[in-house]
Amino acid sequence: MITSIFSRPEIFWFVLGLGLFLLELVIPGFFIFFFGLGAWVTALVCLIGQPVTNLQIIIFAITSIISLIALRRIIQRKFFYSKGTQSEDVEDEFTGKEALATIDFGGLKKGKVEFKGTTWTSESASEIKEGQRVIIIEKDSFNLIVEPKK
Repeated sequence: MITSIFSRPEIFWFVLGLGLFLLELVIPGFFIFFFGLGAWVTALVCLIGQPVTNLQIIIFAITSIISLIALRRIIQRKFFYSKGTQSEDVEDEFTGKEALATIDFGGLKKGKVEFKGTTWTSESASEIKEGQRVIIIEKDSFNLIVEPKK
């Protein structure tokens, strides 16, 4: 089985590309994807022609690096960092809304608040008592910054 993969370079590059795509799902950072893309381009070149091993490695390296440089920002902006109305809608979903403190917290001590049926880690410069209503002033990842409701 292993020798048959190495005797057919297009299969080797295809399997390597598939493995790199799957690895991208496990390792964050969105850069391994482009090496998988380079492996698949190399597999396609090997399917069309029969380049020597050194040329295959050069094709893999060049297509991986060029696609990484040319496409990474575009794809990240499109799929991961949508800065338009979507992020504003999410921010508006939290900012200015009311939540309920589930434990005492404030100052340096983090606490918990319940908002829309979910418990969130929260912090406040003011002292907050359990059961007190608070207003969300900012959402920072999975942490809500709150202040007491007046």
